[in-house]
Amino acid sequence: MGDIIDLISKKAEEVDEELSNLISSFEPVISEKLFESMKYSLFSGGKRLRPILAILSAELTNGDPQKASKIRASIELIHTYSLIHDDLPSMDDDDYRRGKKANHLVYGPGMAILAGDALLTATFQLISEMKLEAEKKVKIIQLIAKEAGLNGMVGGQALDLKYENKEINLSQLQKIHLAKTAALFRAAIVSGAYTGEISQKEVKSLELFSEKLGLLFQITDDILDLTGDSEKLGKEVGSDSKLDKSTYPKLLGLEGAQKEAEKTAKKAKEALWIFGDKADKFNKLIDFILTRDH
Repeated sequence: MGDIIDLISKKAEEVDEELSNLISSFEPVISEKLFESMKYSLFSGGKRLRPILAILSAELTNGDPQKASKIRASIELIHTYSLIHDDLPSMDDDDYRRGKKANHLVYGPGMAILAGDALLTATFQLISEMKLEAEKKVKIIQLIAKEAGLNGMVGGQALDLKYENKEINLSQLQKIHLAKTAALFRAAIVSGAYTGEISQKEVKSLELFSEKLGLLFQITDDILDLTGDSEKLGKEVGSDSKLDKSTYPKLLGLEGAQKEAEKTAKKAKEALWIFGDKADKFNKLIDFILTRDH
């Protein structure tokens, strides 16, 4: 497990450096405060898992990590925007994110919304600047826009709001998270793969893997909301219960949720069969997510 932890740490440092270079190239001509709000959340820490997935996927398909670098930065901009909006009083109403005060508590709800908007729109500026064949570039823009929007992450967040304080079944809960969580995983993994040469069968394999990995991440996240340490998590535990959200432990019990996580991890590995030993890093990543404590 140590080697995958070291790999994640090394890749996360690369992402941070990439983001630092990127943000310094932006010039806040209109609003310095908006720029500060964007940087506050973008550099508040985090595992940088989604951009790491984009790079690992590019490596898996013999893509160009340099070309994939703008993809990984773009994915993290989208993820950060979603977290800023998720913490708002009208959404999950969280006071802390990654051990720091939520953006809206520092800069106000209005500026937090605008910071998220600015991060999202900057994404497509970045991707359009990639040194990549036009056809591949358009395919990546279409993919990320779809997975981040109405029928992807944002749609999943809408379902999450719809089902607050309501009893739902496992199928409905999975539908939320296949959109809210797995969609951005899919955007990272498949768009990273598009920088290389990939067959349609391999695309389907990575799409299925992304879905299972996203569900696994969410199941373990729900478990940690009950059993985790607030200091390690960087946010208050028990927030799901406070909002009366449907979670895997609530539906299946803690032991049942842990078994569901193990079953989902197995399915994630099986989805990668077409890549053989080349999928070793992804398989180790699955084990890391299954046993993570933050």
